[in-house]
Amino acid sequence: MTRIIPSLADISDPYDTLYCDLWGCLHNGRAPYPAAVAALQAFRAKGGRVVLLTNAPRPQAGVRAQLDRLGVPQDAWDLIASSGDAAQAGLFGGMVGRRVYHLGPAKDDGFFTDIPAEFADAPAITRVPLEEAEGIVCTGPFDDLTETPEDYRATFLYAKAKGLKLLCSNPDLVVDYGDRRIYCAGALAALYDEMGGESLYFGKPHPPIYDLARRRVIAAGFDFDPARTLAVGDGIGTDIQGGLGEGIDTLFVTGGLAVEAFGPDVEAPEAGLLRDWLDDRQITPTYAIGRLR
Repeated sequence: MTRIIPSLADISDPYDTLYCDLWGCLHNGRAPYPAAVAALQAFRAKGGRVVLLTNAPRPQAGVRAQLDRLGVPQDAWDLIASSGDAAQAGLFGGMVGRRVYHLGPAKDDGFFTDIPAEFADAPAITRVPLEEAEGIVCTGPFDDLTETPEDYRATFLYAKAKGLKLLCSNPDLVVDYGDRRIYCAGALAALYDEMGGESLYFGKPHPPIYDLARRRVIAAGFDFDPARTLAVGDGIGTDIQGGLGEGIDTLFVTGGLAVEAFGPDVEAPEAGLLRDWLDDRQITPTYAIGRLR
């Protein structure tokens, strides 16, 4: 049974590594949550390390820049592992070819231009029109404030007919940007799969991002023990499902994407509503909390 807890500090002692989601847990896309920041700072102060494990479609340099713009203090985290990082490895590994069509906004150009040193000698990736492409790289809709996956049905029919694979740099279906819900690359990739195309995923809940996070923890000189690792997030099918798949404990933040399902008090999910909601999805997080704090 999932245990509802009042604060991270109440259960943090057995853990020395935290995999913490960003959107919906640490910030809402516009501003950080002060209590979540304080919880991560306290976890680090007692000797733990915080890995920001995010399905952001940008490499870690872009994620770090966004955190700075939002005002998330750097003493709240140690390392970043993004879906963009993991997907870059697939891109430079040639999984969708070298001539690719970029489906996504200009703000995600760093996916192609911020090239890690490990891929500096890899064959070049060239962005081309869809008609000339060997594959698709999807970082999201061109305009996530107005578009839906259905706007891309014609594009996907053409891509499927050409046999193009789609590299999805962010498996999230939606995120909340302030008080507005917007579609992510995962929703477009899901439609492509539904239409008979083939999408490749690298972020949560899929293994590549966890392999990357583990390698970064070890490279930073920390020990890594799955039994002493806790995954925190508001995505039941990404953060929680991914953590369970890796054999690590999970903390479900109910005050994120599914906030309306658990009663009127965002800080205090109702136990019965939470139990029924989780039973419907046949998934059992180790812990649950209203907001990370």
